[in-house]
Amino acid sequence: MHEHQAIFSLLLITVLAFLVPALLSRVRRVTIPVVIGEIAAGILIGTSGLNIVHPTPALEFLAEFGFVFLMFVSGMEVNLSTLLPAGDTEQGRPLIRRPLVIASSGFILTLACAFIISLLLARFGLISHPLIVALILSTTSLGIVVPVLKEQGIIPTPYGQLIVTAALIADFATLVLLSLVFGFFRESVTLEVVLFLTLLALFGIALRVGRLARRLPQVKDLLEDLSSATTQIRIRGSIALMVAWVALAQLLGIEIILGAFLAGVIASIIVGHEEHLFREKLDAIGYGFFIPIFFIMVGARFDVTVLFRTEGALLLLPVLIIAAYVIKLLPALLFRVLFSWRESIAAGFLLSSRLSLIIAAAALAFKIGAISEAVNANLLLVAMVTCTVSPLLFQRGAPAAGGAVRSGIIVAGLNQLTTLLVERLTQEGEEVSVLACPDEYAGKDYCKGTIRGTGDEGDYEVLAQAGAATAAALVTALDDREANIRICRLAMEGFGIPVVVSRADDRPAMRRLKDLGARVIQPALATAIALEGALLYPAAFDMIVEHQDNADIAETTLRNPRFEGRRLKEIHLPGNALVMGIRREGEVIVPHGDTVFRQGDVIMLLGNHDDVKQAKALLNEPARR
Repeated sequence: MHEHQAIFSLLLITVLAFLVPALLSRVRRVTIPVVIGEIAAGILIGTSGLNIVHPTPALEFLAEFGFVFLMFVSGMEVNLSTLLPAGDTEQGRPLIRRPLVIASSGFILTLACAFIISLLLARFGLISHPLIVALILSTTSLGIVVPVLKEQGIIPTPYGQLIVTAALIADFATLVLLSLVFGFFRESVTLEVVLFLTLLALFGIALRVGRLARRLPQVKDLLEDLSSATTQIRIRGSIALMVAWVALAQLLGIEIILGAFLAGVIASIIVGHEEHLFREKLDAIGYGFFIPIFFIMVGARFDVTVLFRTEGALLLLPVLIIAAYVIKLLPALLFRVLFSWRESIAAGFLLSSRLSLIIAAAALAFKIGAISEAVNANLLLVAMVTCTVSPLLFQRGAPAAGGAVRSGIIVAGLNQLTTLLVERLTQEGEEVSVLACPDEYAGKDYCKGTIRGTGDEGDYEVLAQAGAATAAALVTALDDREANIRICRLAMEGFGIPVVVSRADDRPAMRRLKDLGARVIQPALATAIALEGALLYPAAFDMIVEHQDNADIAETTLRNPRFEGRRLKEIHLPGNALVMGIRREGEVIVPHGDTVFRQGDVIMLLGNHDDVKQAKALLNEPARR
């Protein structure tokens, strides 16, 4: 009987998991997160609704595994290079203007505000454990923050990177602190600290081993050979890693969500952030099956009557919602050091989004008796309200889609190759600033300063004076390998320059630059490719080399909502402008008539100068507010 009931319930849940995104996609006025739709669907079929889905051991296991998978993929969102940037990027900046310092100070202030508010709630008898409630309220949903910033097109900017850093610190720190505090409820303080430090030590060792394994050619070859459709060794290894760390955390008496989260961080380090296909496969497994079961079951267990049966429960909801915004908006005022009041307040609204972690933390706190059923229900409603309203409030105060318009190119290191590049760029009307010019070029208008090549703090100021804050691209071709790497990191992490190209003469330098996200050119290899192109594809080669005389080649990012979801054959570009290729999530697509455009696609265009210019403007036109 129980088996039939479990199968029926699972059928209903999977059908709802399919229908919810389809139905929400039809809602145009307000963007409702799919997770909220899944929770609402669970409420409809669960205790507070039709009461046709009841927890069974099988469903409880699937929901818990979905919970674990959710924390694992959340851990994969963590970029440790963002949390622990190299010192080179911070040199030359006052301490208060450093993003990591601002984000960390903001989180400490968030904890302080949350604890004060929780103490007041405890004094009025609304909660019983102020420390746990304070930590729960201090969470932020990285799963809401990152997609919103991507949609706005500002995630590569210093503003976007500061918000991401603040969200990462909030997610990581609150999860660690919650796991530690939850452990105190079950074990002695001394034993819990020892076990916790043991887990962190093993985590550090695993990170080190993961970095070393990633660099071994034998490991790379093995992964490549066994990544076929039937083997999928990377996916199998990732799931095995996740389960191993969950088992390790359980063995040590630590919350399993921390084990899953740390496993995600380790997987992210081993795989790297450029492996988009691998991440998409994991997302497909998690968000395609396990994670929706968790959220629908959260809704199915939700008992709305507890809000009416418990004294003060209805009063607590508006208080918690106001508190959720206050404890994020006040610390966000620290952003005013780098940005406007409006941008700072908008960041506070976005960081007020709570979703996965607050739901998970509240469920665990209720399980161990730290909060009542009424408080747990209210925290679930807080998550539903904040993750729906906060993105809308952010969009009203954030910079326009795409952020500030970037223009101009910075070239660091003038030599025979880059001199030719600078001449070609200036002929095409580009604004070029050159750093580290030889003495014979010092009088040129485009020479703007020097790069010392020693890690000197003045490099930050030199880049700033050259217009790095608004530059569209940077090219480094310095003779000093370390200086090239340092300038690339400074350009991307310090100034948010979206396109960074660097010369590299050896494989270790190429690997380090690629890990940063720079585009790497190896002169000898580039020359060989050019010779091969001239030999095998003479017509195409002539068109590219001589494009300034007969054709223009350019690329633009699709931001015009009119073209979202439309097929290439349905789109008519100006004149003879043609789409040569599309770069999407790091993959290059050779387009055909049925290729569907998506927001954020980087589109490569070919045609005469005026037609390509008009096509770029048309495709890149952002949505009007």
